[in-house]
Amino acid sequence: MLRTSRLTKALGVCAAVTGGAALAAGLAGLGTAAYFMRRIVTPERDQPDDAQVLSVTGATVTFTADEPSTAPGRYGLWLDRGAGHARIGEVITQDDRARTVTRELLGPDSGTLRPGPARWSQYFYAGPPGESLGLPCQEIVVRSEVGALPAWLVPGHGQHAERWAVLVHGRGALREECLRALPVLRELGLTSLVVGYRNDLDAPPSADGRYNLGLSEWQDVEAAIVHALERGATEVVLIGWSMGAAIVLQTLDRSWTSERVSRVVLDSPVIDWGDVIEHQARVNRVPDAIATLGRDLLSGRAGRRLIGVAQPVDVAETNWVARADELTHPMLVIHSEDDDFVPYGPSAALADARPDLVTFEHWKLAGHCREWNVDPVRWESAVRDFCSS
Repeated sequence: MLRTSRLTKALGVCAAVTGGAALAAGLAGLGTAAYFMRRIVTPERDQPDDAQVLSVTGATVTFTADEPSTAPGRYGLWLDRGAGHARIGEVITQDDRARTVTRELLGPDSGTLRPGPARWSQYFYAGPPGESLGLPCQEIVVRSEVGALPAWLVPGHGQHAERWAVLVHGRGALREECLRALPVLRELGLTSLVVGYRNDLDAPPSADGRYNLGLSEWQDVEAAIVHALERGATEVVLIGWSMGAAIVLQTLDRSWTSERVSRVVLDSPVIDWGDVIEHQARVNRVPDAIATLGRDLLSGRAGRRLIGVAQPVDVAETNWVARADELTHPMLVIHSEDDDFVPYGPSAALADARPDLVTFEHWKLAGHCREWNVDPVRWESAVRDFCSS
């Protein structure tokens, strides 16, 4: 970790050996490293439109062709700066010369679908489960140390109603990310609790307003599990997407409630934040040395202040390939080679390290957290088999 003395010594040596220019360069590198890490731990509130709707009929939508609009599968489309939503199906035709693609329109849910800008989403469903899926649903709050966390509770039925699933969305996502799992969980009879956590748009902020990569957010998942246990849950299945999976893994490691968890489902999981940081550094053309310095700043008591986190965030604690022998819960890991945000390599490595615990469902053609979108039948079958075994 980067201590105050280490930082001071490094800058002092630069100044003594090569003068002020080196010191200025060192400070510039320090600033770049801090900025890079702040981007990773700061919640994103404003997500820009990234799709262009060209025309709409009663059954189709035509878009400007690009990678998201031509991807296989079914997706959501945010309208009117997120105020509306439509469900988009498979590609019908594609005109490479005109650079257009026409897809199925499976249903406008809210807002007005018209030519103009919109935003692609992996959220095929949007809105509370009662509205989006027709499932019985209670809107409740879960009490955590940061305050009241919003949650959706979908009651189970039959002999398995006392088995609960707690679902955790990913970084910068909404609870809608979890909706895709509810039909199969309902089919199995499980009670489902879709909970928000600190720094969500509709949840209380943490003291610093920064993500801690799971190292503090786990307490909110613990609160959700406690809520389930207090309402009669006899066992809990944890399901997490992306950073939500990292939060789930920290919950298993740090919370007394882990003894009541029977199994875990991880979709596009962050198995090692260090690997994700390295990947994002390459994508954003950040030098390796700057990315490494950023990790040191985040982990150190002095450097953390430059990033704005209240407590050091030790990225090494999130490396579950290195910590594989500490895991004890059966896991279903779903990840795609095409994930352009969280590389699937650590998921494959974890499956290799713990074949006794990890069932690995390996996709080839799906973006980040979009395995269900590309093949919902396969996704639901894998979750059904794993959760009912």
